[in-house]
Amino acid sequence: MINGLVDLHLHSYFSCDGDYSPEELVRMAREEGFRAIAIADHDTVGAYPEAIEAGKKEGVEVIPSIEVTTVFDSREFHLMLPFVNRESEAIRYIISRVETSRMEEARSRVFRLRESGLEIDWEEVWEKSGQTPPLGVKIAQILLDKPESRQNPVLRKYYDRDQQPKAPYVFYQDFFTEGAPAYVPKRHMSLEEVLHLAPLTGGVPVLSHPGAYFQRTSREDLIVLKELGLKGLEVYTSYHDRAETDYYCELARELDLVATAGSDFHGKIKPGVKFGLIKNGDYSMVEKLRERRV
Repeated sequence: MINGLVDLHLHSYFSCDGDYSPEELVRMAREEGFRAIAIADHDTVGAYPEAIEAGKKEGVEVIPSIEVTTVFDSREFHLMLPFVNRESEAIRYIISRVETSRMEEARSRVFRLRESGLEIDWEEVWEKSGQTPPLGVKIAQILLDKPESRQNPVLRKYYDRDQQPKAPYVFYQDFFTEGAPAYVPKRHMSLEEVLHLAPLTGGVPVLSHPGAYFQRTSREDLIVLKELGLKGLEVYTSYHDRAETDYYCELARELDLVATAGSDFHGKIKPGVKFGLIKNGDYSMVEKLRERRV
């Protein structure tokens, strides 16, 4: 059998910021010629078992996964757990902990945006995020989608033609990063604790998009995380340019981490990230991760 394309980082509408059902993602994967995918929704395994059943129907292997929001060295880090056992007590515990911290963070962010004079309230954010705790980019999208926001001179730059495709992410950096008007200190579950619990979940810990602007993962970070149980590194991702891809590819080789590929496809919140954008993933990545399961 041919090796086959894989994408180990997709989001369904079970994420607060995804647009497509698990079944739709699987169908898209078949149409694009992918052998295997992993739906790694933010802090939920709600896509399963629907996604696996759809995979059997469409002839696409679906690897259960999740993307956990954590904090490490005062920065937000995202950790994927491909092969996660969605019924394990450990993953239920992690999801419960993170859901609580994300809810507190989201409420505080909305409150501080209101204090800054922006017209947004918690009830509309909660409803428009599918009644799941929204991440900062989702809050930004909800605010910028409001017709009245276009009339606010403070927000005018986010509607410029050059800015619009990435407006929620620019807004995030302007309002939610440290020192910004709506900054909220990170109180998520620590990455160290999630790595400690990872073997009990059945998942293989893979660090998402290490070069992302909110992570800025260094070699020194990866050395520490490898010692704590990190097994893989998402090298090929929509977050990385060519130089970053080469840099993290070399680090993965040096530190004996499995290099993985994932588009981080969501839908309209990332208009520049089309389904199938990342073609660097091959099935050997799945096999290497499977070999590292505890």
